[in-house]
Amino acid sequence: MNKVLVCPVVFNENVKLPSVIQRFLKSPIRENVDYCIIDDGSTDGTTSLIQSFGPSGVQMVRHDTRQGVGCAIRTAIHYGRSKKYEVLVVMAGNDKDNPDEIPRLIDPILGQGYDFVQGSRYLEPKSAGGDMPLYRKIATRLHPVLMSWIVGKTLTDSTNGFRAFRLSIFEDQRININQDWLDHYELEPYLLYKAVTLGYKFREVTVTKVYPPQKLGYTKMRPVVDWWSILRPVVYLGLRIKR
Repeated sequence: MNKVLVCPVVFNENVKLPSVIQRFLKSPIRENVDYCIIDDGSTDGTTSLIQSFGPSGVQMVRHDTRQGVGCAIRTAIHYGRSKKYEVLVVMAGNDKDNPDEIPRLIDPILGQGYDFVQGSRYLEPKSAGGDMPLYRKIATRLHPVLMSWIVGKTLTDSTNGFRAFRLSIFEDQRININQDWLDHYELEPYLLYKAVTLGYKFREVTVTKVYPPQKLGYTKMRPVVDWWSILRPVVYLGLRIKR
């Protein structure tokens, strides 16, 4: 077993997921990491699609019903810890992230002692591409400004789910991922906030984020409800409403 577990999170992605898996299987990184897709209760044939790749080394953990992306990431964390992996990489299951860039995330952890490495599409120009909607461009620029102010450290991309971290940080009782209010998009900024404010060795690295054509469905995030979901941890933690 490798030290690193890579977990794409998916819900009803039978159109884009074949490309996600095939890109990983063709990537040189596949020999150095294990791969487990977290299926958040898909109902469109995604589950059987993942199972068809099983002989290629593609694992799956499936929720019986849809529980939310935060729950899916929590499942990945618990699964990784139960199997004694050292590092977890979380990435999109809708083909926005490039598996060839996984070494950018894990090398600082395995070789330089970092605890949490956040992928950023804004460290360098033109790292975000494709059919990215305008409201997402605005929101993904504003969120890190607020997050930076709250945590006291300059961040360039606080909403990018492509990241890696040591699973040992969850031995810290100050990080409580098993809270119901973290079931959806809240868990991702919660983890980032905790890693920075608790003093874990942290850095950002450049990654690309390419949005597929709108006709393929570039996101499942709803502009108002789900953006409050991803903003809420910054507000709650900053005001000490939640811990």
